[in-house]
Amino acid sequence: MVNQTVKMIIIFFLMGWALIGCSEKSTTQGSVEEGKNREKLTAVATVGMIADIVANIGKEHVEVTSLMGPGVDPHLYKATQGDIGKLDKADIIFYNGLNLEGKMGDIFVRMANQKPTIAVSEKIDPAILREPPEFQGHYDPHIWFNVKLWMQAAERVKEGLIEADAAHKEDYEQNAAAYLKKLEELDAYAKEQIASIPEASRVLVTAHDAFGYFGDAYGIKVMGLQGISTDAEYGLKDVQNLVNVLVNQRIKAVFIESSVSPKAIEAVVQGAREKGHEVKIGGELFSDAMGEAGTVEGTYIGMVRHNIDSIVAALK
Repeated sequence: MVNQTVKMIIIFFLMGWALIGCSEKSTTQGSVEEGKNREKLTAVATVGMIADIVANIGKEHVEVTSLMGPGVDPHLYKATQGDIGKLDKADIIFYNGLNLEGKMGDIFVRMANQKPTIAVSEKIDPAILREPPEFQGHYDPHIWFNVKLWMQAAERVKEGLIEADAAHKEDYEQNAAAYLKKLEELDAYAKEQIASIPEASRVLVTAHDAFGYFGDAYGIKVMGLQGISTDAEYGLKDVQNLVNVLVNQRIKAVFIESSVSPKAIEAVVQGAREKGHEVKIGGELFSDAMGEAGTVEGTYIGMVRHNIDSIVAALK
């Protein structure tokens, strides 16, 4: 009887150790899985152009989400509760700055107290930024249309990723170098292609003045019906002034934008027609947002090349 009791105690003792071992193994496996999940840095970018930089430099080490998709106007965008949740969960946040995401300013201030929250434009020398008088003393935020400036934004993204994840510094530096080389090639392509348009025809007319940096960098006059922000109002006089330019300079084409209603440009085309000058819609340009994910235009380089090719085909 005593021997039987001892045997029972030993059996229960061994079963207890087995259960503890399973528990510890399960906990360890869980920790490993969590560690694997934490290997990827979680980044949130406001606009697609910035998310594309992060994806190209971060590659397998970063999971990036863009708050604003194709066709979304960042000037008018208001963050949703879902956006706030994504920002709260992110390890690092990237935004353009220069008042592009004007309605989200307070959110960035709050987030900056909790985690790295980086304006990709913050290290660009203000002396080389555009400061149109009609934009109430603010800088033009559309820096991605000068590829050289966008290269500086890419450098800032690289620095931010390294600050947040120093373990993968070498990879980020290598990825950035490869991406910057592609941007150098894009900049050269833009210069070559725009120079192929007859000088008198180098006039780019769009819905709003998003292409000022593009015009300055690549030698084409840019005219927008609205100001720098789509928040700006335009009136009949603005339409008439633009119509007169088209008629007097015999401009062949104007362009609509993917993130702006085409009605304003259609009014300009109609006004020119009434004065005996036919102007065509030269195509749709991507200004404040890229194309659909999975398409060529859904990347920064693809978007810029699309714009260049559309402009040249219509004006040459």
